[in-house]
Amino acid sequence: MALLRNDTVLLGHETNVGAHPWASCNSSRVGGLWLNPFPISINPSNDAVSRRGRRCRSKPWPSVSIRSLFDKRTPKAMANAERHEQQKRQEVEEEEEDYRVLTSVRSSYNDIMILDTADSRVLLLDHSYNVHSILYKHKKWTDSYWDEFASLPPIVPKGPIAILGLGGGTAAHLMLDLWPELQLEGWEIDQILIDKARDYLGLSDLEKHTEAGGILNVHIGDALSPSVNISGGYAGLVVDLFSDGGVLSQLEEVATWLEMKKWLMPNGRIMVNCGGTSGGSEVDPRSTSSNGSLVQNSTIKALSEAFAGEICWKRLAKENGENHLALTGPLPDLDSWSTMVPYPLSTRVKQWKPYVWFLVMHEITSFKLQLAKGEAHLGCLAYT
Repeated sequence: MALLRNDTVLLGHETNVGAHPWASCNSSRVGGLWLNPFPISINPSNDAVSRRGRRCRSKPWPSVSIRSLFDKRTPKAMANAERHEQQKRQEVEEEEEDYRVLTSVRSSYNDIMILDTADSRVLLLDHSYNVHSILYKHKKWTDSYWDEFASLPPIVPKGPIAILGLGGGTAAHLMLDLWPELQLEGWEIDQILIDKARDYLGLSDLEKHTEAGGILNVHIGDALSPSVNISGGYAGLVVDLFSDGGVLSQLEEVATWLEMKKWLMPNGRIMVNCGGTSGGSEVDPRSTSSNGSLVQNSTIKALSEAFAGEICWKRLAKENGENHLALTGPLPDLDSWSTMVPYPLSTRVKQWKPYVWFLVMHEITSFKLQLAKGEAHLGCLAYT
């Protein structure tokens, strides 16, 4: 299961069905789909739903601006303004998108809904209906954290890689497309979710051997149970575990990561989705406001303690969801890593940083702020 953009995908509960405007609140975008509240009715007990909806603007754009009739601007300025209005109209029209509810069903673990649009299929889960998987019809990359998981294989030993929190299989699709020889072990607790992903998200295609011998083996069960461990260990673990819109609470415990550490073969690594945050698109160590969420991220703190500080981190840009990601082990050779993955991953892998570096920079920044406020003195510098 997954999380996009600070848990902002919700469904309203209007009783009417048909064409509805999509709410315009704080949101982010995955391709043609806005990740914000949108009102369509839900009947979780009714499967195989064929309802349709439409994202639309609240009122039509006028074909002629009344203001332009009395405008005192020069013809050139008026022409520029008109081009701006035309561009704005075009952007709004592009945001319109039909969607269809393919299935809506409640399992023991989730409220499950899968939407179909012209560009993608989207899996929404739990009471908040966060986006947990997306499958595009005409392009490969999601421009979100799922893409990052596909960069893991080149920096781990050869061997099986487990995906803990398989969801609808977005990460598995990307990884097998890029590395068709991989043996993936996907763990998901919800059997009904897996059945729906097989029906509507192409998961069953991944359960067949590729020409290079790769395959996804699906396991139903608790992704944190000892039964996940295998003889010889995993080359890598992809951890994407969420419940009720938040990171699974066990991931905030050091003991969980110490146990998971035992599942790795020598030089194996874990890549973790640690959840989204609000704020700017870049993390600047000089800005405590942009770093506060990372300092307080309990998952990263637990990871750092379990792996003796030997972890790396990154935060995705605002347009990519702002998720925090963690990677265990020493910082890879970023230039070498970049040459082993295609664009856009070749650019994004260079954004990883050692977590220890961040902590040092944050402590120095905090000290400088305290010094400026007179709350510290230079004698503290040795400690810092």
